[in-house]
Amino acid sequence: MNQKIEFKKTVLRDLPAPATGRAYYHDTKQQGLLLQVTSAGTKSFQAYKKVNNTPVRVTLGKFPEMSVEAARKAALNRLSEMVNGVNPNTKKKDDAKVNITLRAIFADYLAARKSLKPGTIKDYTRLLEIEAFADWLDLPFRNLTRDKVQKRHTELGERSEARANNAMRVLRALSNFAIGQYEDGKGDAIFTDNPVRKISHAKSWYTVDRRTSVIKVSELAPWFHAVQALTAQDGAQALTVKDYLLLLLFTGLRREEAARLEWSDIDFIEKTLLVRDTKNKIPLTLPLSDFLFDLLKQREPLAVNQFVFGNLKTKSGRIEDPKKLIYKLRESTGVFFNPHDLRRTFATLVERLDVPAYAIKRLLNHKMSGDVTAGYIIMDVERLRKPMQQVADFILKEVGIKESAEVIELVKKNNS
Repeated sequence: MNQKIEFKKTVLRDLPAPATGRAYYHDTKQQGLLLQVTSAGTKSFQAYKKVNNTPVRVTLGKFPEMSVEAARKAALNRLSEMVNGVNPNTKKKDDAKVNITLRAIFADYLAARKSLKPGTIKDYTRLLEIEAFADWLDLPFRNLTRDKVQKRHTELGERSEARANNAMRVLRALSNFAIGQYEDGKGDAIFTDNPVRKISHAKSWYTVDRRTSVIKVSELAPWFHAVQALTAQDGAQALTVKDYLLLLLFTGLRREEAARLEWSDIDFIEKTLLVRDTKNKIPLTLPLSDFLFDLLKQREPLAVNQFVFGNLKTKSGRIEDPKKLIYKLRESTGVFFNPHDLRRTFATLVERLDVPAYAIKRLLNHKMSGDVTAGYIIMDVERLRKPMQQVADFILKEVGIKESAEVIELVKKNNS
């Protein structure tokens, strides 16, 4: 229904709701001012005009909350914009994008990057909300200038150069996402500059040496026996932590890869374990050394859920970073280590045993990008069994559990 009437409060108040759909009434005093009435009885003022030959309706407010006179003034403002070819609806959306906050960009980024791992999301969130940008989260992204970003990088570097670099890498990723994600009504990019670029242009990224800490061969015995000595008296999860740390050392897995292992990933017949969710998204099958086979066999009856290292007290249902017990082990042994140091230790021992380079890469599940020869090598899991066992034997020898070689008594033959 389209009908022309002079808008008056009493007239509009008495207009009936249509049985279905919507009815439209045109004001005879202000051209382009409409009243929309829905079947539910809702009445709303709208400004109407064609913009570039496209009909455009802009909602001004609800009646009777908005008076007739206020509606006429609001319609005049909107109609003047439309006369100049501006679609107020599109402009409103563009304005919202122009003023989008860092927090909103981060939310959109997480929604778009569905493959991000929980640990990565947790680290990004901590950097943004706590360590680096808490005071910037609700500011318009366009306010983050190159100078502000470079100054913040310097400030963060006074506390930790590594974390300062990490924070800026996250901000750089969000900035690149914003540049590609948000467009105006014409399809043009709203943001064109990444403010983190100034750090690169000024060559002011901090040089942070890669961590090289490992458990030394001379430290293996005290560390191993301290871990083995953990009992239930050391905490409810001490036995789980014990097996978890030993598996990290004997496999070189990343801590999250080990924590996510499920019993369905363990094949006791083939003596293998399968890591489904890896950092490079390439599943990894590793052979079990005799030591690991026995460890997992003894652990199987203690299972509390589907996870090899299950923990019913955590939200995830599996082991999480066992900081307290790690601190306790550091104090009792004098060996400073983090879970990732166990991966470095494994890698160092594999290399020490002269395992072929391609086998080392496969054991650690490193990509062989740019290596043409590697692309032709199919590394069967059985080819990894020997080096896996070699590492286990070496560790067990160093901690005094396994002989380095079988001792055979040589008896001189009497030829007389």
